[in-house]
Amino acid sequence: VRGLSVLCNLANQLYYPCEHVAWAADAGIVRVGSQKWWTLSTALWALALLLGILRSLRILFQLRQKLRQHKGTSSPLSRKKTKAQVKAEVLSILTDVADLSNAIHWLPPGFLWAGCFPPWLVGLLGTISSLIGIYQASRGGNSEA
Repeated sequence: VRGLSVLCNLANQLYYPCEHVAWAADAGIVRVGSQKWWTLSTALWALALLLGILRSLRILFQLRQKLRQHKGTSSPLSRKKTKAQVKAEVLSILTDVADLSNAIHWLPPGFLWAGCFPPWLVGLLGTISSLIGIYQASRGGNSEA
């Protein structure tokens, strides 16, 4: 889980400079082709999302094992806390899958379903991701509430 988190953070940290170079190229501040920078930043975004999904799946697997091992021995409060963590990870996966679908859509045509989504689907996936994020923020990151 730590390794996936580090790789995800690395992909996120590389994403931002690439996006800034792409923006600067479009604005005429730097003289480079922006398309390759947009593609690289989108690929890094997709990679970070994929790594986040894998991390959350790994955590879910660990939580599932924890629930099974301590089925009759853990306190109700502990089980409730673990179930809240499961809910948070599931919501995180749903958000990342919606965003990953959009990230792949924005890659150059020919890669999986890149460029194939109708505008309404792109908007729906973004809306789903945003609504889950708003829900999580309103709960203070705690799905238990």
